[in-house]
Amino acid sequence: MSTFRRAPQQGAASRASILGTLRATSMVETKPALPAEILVSILDYLPIPDLLRFARTSWRMREMVYDDTRWVARLKSMGCWSESEARKRFEEAMKRKRDASGRTNVNGGPNAAAGRQTSTTIFDATLEEERRKIQAHQALQSQEPRLDGFETLSLNQPQSKSPYEDPAALLDVLKNVRSIRGYARQEYGKVYGALAPFYFDLARAKTHTEPIVFSVFRDPERQAQMLSNLQTFSKSDWAQGFQQREAKLINMTTIFESAVLREFEQGYEFWDVDGRMRRYAHVLHTLNGGNAAVDLFIQKHPMLNDRGIIDNPMDCINQAPEDSITLEPSRVFFELLAQKLNEQSDVISRIFPQPGTVFWAFVDKIREDIIMEYVTPLLDECHDRHMPSYLKAVSGLFEQCMQLVRSLESPKGSEGELDNYAKDIALKVFEPHLDLYLQEELDSFTKYAEHEVGNWEQKLSEQDATVESFYMGNFNRQADKNDFLSSFKKVVMMPVTVLPSAISSPFGTSKPASTSATNNSTTLRPSAAGTPASSRPQTPGLGGPSERSASPLPSEAPNDELKAKAALMANRLEGIRSLFSIEVALSLVAAAKEGLGRASKFVALGGQAGEEAREQCEAMFVVLVKILGQTHVKNGFKKAVDHLSRYNPREISDHSQTGVAPLVTFIELVNVGDIISQMIDVFYEQQLAAPKIADRNDFLDPAGLAKKKFEQMLDESVAAGLNKGIDVLMDEVEYLCATTQLPTDFNPPPASQEASLSKDPDIGPTITAKRVTELVSSHTKMLVGSTEKTMLDVFNSEVGLRLFTAVCKHIKRQRISTEGAVKLIADMNMYFEYIRTLKNPDLLAYFKALRELSQIYLIDARHAKEMATIIADGDRFGGIFRAEEVYEFAERRADWFQVKRDVERATYGLECHIM
Repeated sequence: MSTFRRAPQQGAASRASILGTLRATSMVETKPALPAEILVSILDYLPIPDLLRFARTSWRMREMVYDDTRWVARLKSMGCWSESEARKRFEEAMKRKRDASGRTNVNGGPNAAAGRQTSTTIFDATLEEERRKIQAHQALQSQEPRLDGFETLSLNQPQSKSPYEDPAALLDVLKNVRSIRGYARQEYGKVYGALAPFYFDLARAKTHTEPIVFSVFRDPERQAQMLSNLQTFSKSDWAQGFQQREAKLINMTTIFESAVLREFEQGYEFWDVDGRMRRYAHVLHTLNGGNAAVDLFIQKHPMLNDRGIIDNPMDCINQAPEDSITLEPSRVFFELLAQKLNEQSDVISRIFPQPGTVFWAFVDKIREDIIMEYVTPLLDECHDRHMPSYLKAVSGLFEQCMQLVRSLESPKGSEGELDNYAKDIALKVFEPHLDLYLQEELDSFTKYAEHEVGNWEQKLSEQDATVESFYMGNFNRQADKNDFLSSFKKVVMMPVTVLPSAISSPFGTSKPASTSATNNSTTLRPSAAGTPASSRPQTPGLGGPSERSASPLPSEAPNDELKAKAALMANRLEGIRSLFSIEVALSLVAAAKEGLGRASKFVALGGQAGEEAREQCEAMFVVLVKILGQTHVKNGFKKAVDHLSRYNPREISDHSQTGVAPLVTFIELVNVGDIISQMIDVFYEQQLAAPKIADRNDFLDPAGLAKKKFEQMLDESVAAGLNKGIDVLMDEVEYLCATTQLPTDFNPPPASQEASLSKDPDIGPTITAKRVTELVSSHTKMLVGSTEKTMLDVFNSEVGLRLFTAVCKHIKRQRISTEGAVKLIADMNMYFEYIRTLKNPDLLAYFKALRELSQIYLIDARHAKEMATIIADGDRFGGIFRAEEVYEFAERRADWFQVKRDVERATYGLECHIM
């Protein structure tokens, strides 16, 4: 505050001299008594009249008091200031100002300036600044009486009566507050001038009859509105004693609320819905939101004690068979409850101004007192009695509870939130049971899966033991330790075919493998109707005595040890197909689908509960893949590969079939494994990926990792088995070549001895080539459609290379004449055409070279030099055969010792002469 003062004047003479004036002036050092920060804090706690007095002390204090941020803070404390509205108004004002400035520039353009060229002074900054200050001061004085709001205030005590002639205009004073930057003081002044007289009058009142607010406003609606306004206004009262004034206001409001609540309760007792209940519910809502009326309505509602609604939850157990449950009584219970709640929805809409909030609070009370009391005892009893009934009850009751909430007719204004309310209420009902249920669901499926696989393996072991005891019952058990080959040598000269021509299933089907494919669909369970049908032999059933009675055991046990062991080996070869079962896989997948279908309903709850349910669904899929893959399928492939490794074609007396028995059955096993893999893939896509339980794009997702691990295990098992299968197939090829190729096929006798034979010689391929081609092609075709293209290409390439090696070895064991070369060429052409069907260019080059090689046997002995030229021509065979290798093949000519000298002389240049 300035302490400047002027010294007494000494006369008119001194007034004429400015130096005299300066000498007569006494300058005193000025310094504010308090820092500005402390002054600002003090101003925040001054009463409004004192604040206005303080503003009159100086221009500086006036600026501090009139600072717009001070009044904005008071408006914000009452919730009457909107920053977005203030910003919008400010931007509009700035836009109008820019538009006005633009119009001024247009009006005062170059033409206007040219008319005033006679004036030498264009712009006087000093005069313009003074004129602007005068205009701003006059505008402020003209607006203050109209906008300030403080003009009706007395600097003494507040008035005890309404400052306006119309009291009703005061009720909407808070709604009419505008958010304008620079005018917050004027807006707050309007509120203060309207509400401060009632506020301070109520604070001075001794009893509830003294406040002027109850005499000015006679009806309860307007009284509630004014009391609500006063409660809002009290939030801007920061002056000394505000706590006592606020407590007095709360006390008066409580007295008024109690009186109104009594009126509402009396209307409730007479069920005067459209009369007193509706009127006083709106009064209480205007006063403070009406929570007291809502609580009274809910707590005393007759539905909470209606015996006609609350049924016995044990009816779901008592009306069902033993170890089972029926949800029909619960369905009737929830339907009746939904009907009652819909009736109350209409009543609530007629009573309360915000029926949506009241209705859902009422539904939550019904959930707590009726639904919880129905669901909890039922689930506890089911959990103690029978676990499958418990799992079914939790899922079924959850679905019925969700359906109950979705069927409610929500009051107007809350329809869009119906699904959220359903999730919230269902979560509150089942949250105490959710963790236990999810764990029990996983444990139940795990036990079922392990029991199914274990039971299947046990029955398979029992069947194997039965077959073995039947065949070997007439012999010493010590003989089991002997190798089958030793028994075969005992009767090696016996011309008896001991192996059956058609291998039949050991588990109940006596049809051969070639015909059993047509009946595959009859073995599938009805639950697997969506599984793609296949032409593969059916997996054996594991039924009761009726199936075992149909076992293909002969009526009498063999009386010969060789026959017994041969029959036992045939049974074991057929048993490869029984190493894992499609029926077991279908059973596990169906059980997983059922359990996952129940648990996945809780994923819709969202939040932590929904995430736990989703994780448990993925855990069930992981258990399914682990038990089905590691325990069932992998062990089956391991046993199948072991059977294949023990196969010896020289121990088999019947080679008339087009396929190798263990390899055919292993490929059928691969087909079954491929079906199971497809089942797992379809299950993952439909049950996990489609409902977004699992994310197929997340490489760390547990379900996706388990699925990839299963596929990797299946590929490795198939690859290991096919490797053994190729060995078995090539052994069979070599065996056929060694046993069916006659010496006269490629080296026929002289023509004089063939005079009695047909005049039309057969120039086609030999029987050996036909059987080898049929054998190899039948096995390669079996894998088409059941394995990946990459694995199929690798398998075909390996088979082709191994076949090439076997044919080369076979040719080197033959003696081939010029007449027999035609047969050999026909055989090589047949192999070449078969390899062409595999569509492998690299592999085709080997057999093309082999076809070219076979032509060296067609050259007559008189043209030995030409034969030497072909042997030395490496480009002729595409780099497949070297000259030394071609020479080895040429040695298998029947007339080699006749042409050897000439061929070697031409090959090594021994016929050259020095000129």
